[in-house]
Amino acid sequence: MRSQVRGLGDQGMSGLVPMTRDGYNRIRAEVDRLENEEMPNIAQKIADARAEGDLKENAEYHAQRENQGLVQAKINALKNKLANAHIIDIASLPKDEVAFGATVKVLDIDLDDEEEFTLVGAGDEDYDAGKILSTSPFGMALMGKKVGEKVEVPVPKGKINFQVLSIEYRDL
Repeated sequence: MRSQVRGLGDQGMSGLVPMTRDGYNRIRAEVDRLENEEMPNIAQKIADARAEGDLKENAEYHAQRENQGLVQAKINALKNKLANAHIIDIASLPKDEVAFGATVKVLDIDLDDEEEFTLVGAGDEDYDAGKILSTSPFGMALMGKKVGEKVEVPVPKGKINFQVLSIEYRDL
């Protein structure tokens, strides 16, 4: 089931990107690393490749230019998340329903399989550890639900039906 949840969006309807202060700081640190370590390294490799002469047949030069574009695109995407960040104070959220930061145990009704997910913001997602984006279709379908309620989640191959078994708030 987790493979069906993986990568299903990170921005809510409002364009704001919910995240914890720690998630914000992790993204900011990654931008800093990319701008101050990766980009200068790539620039040096481009300069070294340029010094080798004919650029038309210089595969290293073209590879590094492409790499530079990819890293810049990643920097831009991360900066966009930071610009649209909405820092969430988990302590202020309701504890009897699913909200940002909740760890939710659900029963996949069709497979009779229990799974546990924590709804997190950008910078905190880790799909292998069950930390999914609260703004993903799965996360949004769970929002506001209480223990015992059923949830229908649209996925590419149809729908998955869940029942909320428990809701818990732990330190992210």
